[in-house]
Amino acid sequence: MTRMQTPRQNDRRAHIARLQADLTRIIDRHTVGVADRATPIGSLMLFRREAPARPAVCMIEPSIVMVAQGAKRLLVGGEGYGYDPERFIVTSLDLPANSEVIEASAAKPCVGLVLKLDIRLLAELIAQDERPPATTRTQQASVGVGSLVPELLEPIVRLVALLDEPAAIPALAPLVQREIHYRLLATDQAARLRQIAAVGSQSHRVAKAIDWLKLHYAEPLRIEELAARVQMSASTLHHHFRQLTAMSPLQYQKWLRLNEARRLMLSEGADAAAAAFGVGYESPSQFSREYARLFGAPPRRDVEALRSAAGGQLARATMA
Repeated sequence: MTRMQTPRQNDRRAHIARLQADLTRIIDRHTVGVADRATPIGSLMLFRREAPARPAVCMIEPSIVMVAQGAKRLLVGGEGYGYDPERFIVTSLDLPANSEVIEASAAKPCVGLVLKLDIRLLAELIAQDERPPATTRTQQASVGVGSLVPELLEPIVRLVALLDEPAAIPALAPLVQREIHYRLLATDQAARLRQIAAVGSQSHRVAKAIDWLKLHYAEPLRIEELAARVQMSASTLHHHFRQLTAMSPLQYQKWLRLNEARRLMLSEGADAAAAAFGVGYESPSQFSREYARLFGAPPRRDVEALRSAAGGQLARATMA
């Protein structure tokens, strides 16, 4: 049986719909002809997709991700997290994932934003916050789906609207971003954010391990040494790392290596062997097998397909 909405709930839904319509108009105006748009607000990126798309490999930093129009899904470790104009994604670690576009068309594109989280700011706000923390336990994972509320959406719309007033960005954007972080701590994802911001927690130590891996991915990985760096036992690190990222530390390092190799071939013209050695592989044949397993095609064929697709997008943007 369908649950009846109260007048207050209907008013909130209508308010969210109006805010999302405003957000859609602004993002649409700033993304015509481009799929991804960096902005003068360093932590803010806009995106636009004009057709459904199969899952694409990506790295999600600690962020909130939302769509103002359309729908997407984030795939992490076999789990799917759908989001739309009423739900947003929170990620609390640097997370290898696949992003899938569910609803989009040229007439009604899927438009949205990624806002990187400032973990230090979250920790500061948590220390100052006199509100009691949520009593409900969050699932031990680094990604969650939150229910969008007007109190959070309002400052997000104001932040994106600053793109139309670039002279005001240096003065006002930090203030609005601070409010967004504060409002996040009142959503149903607050427990997840408190968990990662707590210095000394297992999540915080896994985040430190990830930071080290990102800087030293080309070096041989010794789990015992990495665990010692973050003050964990090897078994505890392995357990919590997998729980939070759906990968082991070795799998995470492999993901970093393969994606950096892909970048070297695509952006710098390296051949497969040079890319393999450049990211720490000793065997080009092993590199090719693992590359094809992750990206679905051998290195050369994959890079040629990416370049062909990029050329098609450029041609469409030029004609637009």
